[in-house]
Amino acid sequence: MVVSPSKLRENLYNLLDAVIEKGESIEISRKGKILRIMPEQRPSRLAKIIPKTITTASDDALINTPWEGEWKPFI
Repeated sequence: MVVSPSKLRENLYNLLDAVIEKGESIEISRKGKILRIMPEQRPSRLAKIIPKTITTASDDALINTPWEGEWKPFI
């Protein structure tokens, strides 16, 4: 929906409510430029998950892996 600045001023709260409810943007035409009011689109929490690699080693290989060289005690 494209509106003029004066239409925006007349119906500001109604137009903002429509953006929130419908999730669609409003375009304002001013001096040959288009300005847009749109709802923020946040990434889902699942998009922030970092994939981890999974080892395919057998249980015996993991149990018998020497770790003494990697371990650093807290002092």
